[in-house]
Amino acid sequence: MVLAMATFAVEDSVIKFVSSALPVGQILFLLGLGGASTFAGLALIRRKEVFSRDIFSKPMHFRVLSEVSGRVFYSFALALTPLTSTTMILQATPIVVVVGAAVLFNERVSTLRWAAVLLGFLGVLIIVDPASDSFSFSSILAVLGMLGFAGRDLASRAVPKSLNILTLGVHGFISIAFAGAVLSLLLAEPFIWPDFSSWLYLLAGVLLGTIGYSAIVSAMRIGEVSAITPFRYSRIIFGVAIGVLFFGENITLTASIGCVLIVLSSLIVLQLSRHKEDQDDFKSADEE
Repeated sequence: MVLAMATFAVEDSVIKFVSSALPVGQILFLLGLGGASTFAGLALIRRKEVFSRDIFSKPMHFRVLSEVSGRVFYSFALALTPLTSTTMILQATPIVVVVGAAVLFNERVSTLRWAAVLLGFLGVLIIVDPASDSFSFSSILAVLGMLGFAGRDLASRAVPKSLNILTLGVHGFISIAFAGAVLSLLLAEPFIWPDFSSWLYLLAGVLLGTIGYSAIVSAMRIGEVSAITPFRYSRIIFGVAIGVLFFGENITLTASIGCVLIVLSSLIVLQLSRHKEDQDDFKSADEE
């Protein structure tokens, strides 16, 4: 899990670097094309089916739309806003997943968990700081990206089990490439042929994204969710360190407070969920 978070943080910095030379739409198109090719190659080597009727299911449609919206907004956030604040806001994703699960899957959420969720949203609000003079719409981009990623995670729970990880990766990246192409047309972005350094950044982005994706899936399959989820927040350490050291960003006191509230909220939600699972296991054993 730590490896996944480290690679994702570096991938974010790569996108931020290359966004100074290439339009965001073109970046998404090239990264999507590279990612889809990589996962398709892996599927071919492992003889996994890439196309099936299940990719046209409603949960898969929702997953693709969420993936696209998350990637587009988050990429714009990386290009236009500080890496440190963008990374902090992204950590609220598990909180939104809890709310989404309650609404979409009718999962019961206790009063304490709702209180923890509100605490996390307060942390996001503090980081965005809409009341400050320096507030701009660009600050909302990371929030919209985070909501998209949360929707993707929720949809992943409902997609048909017949769709393997490589299949999801192929179609996820194809949708990103398509979205990048459409975005470039809508914004009338001219195609810029990447120079050598930009190609290196893009190649690094594809490789890091593939490694991070594989690492996080392996972690979720091998380890217990309650045990490995806290390590997700190691991404804050990597993201903040990169933002400060390579982009000269400063961390404000309010952003730090907001970040602490988000992490605290997520850990409380996790602990309450784990406690509920233990109680359910105890009741099941008692009934037997």
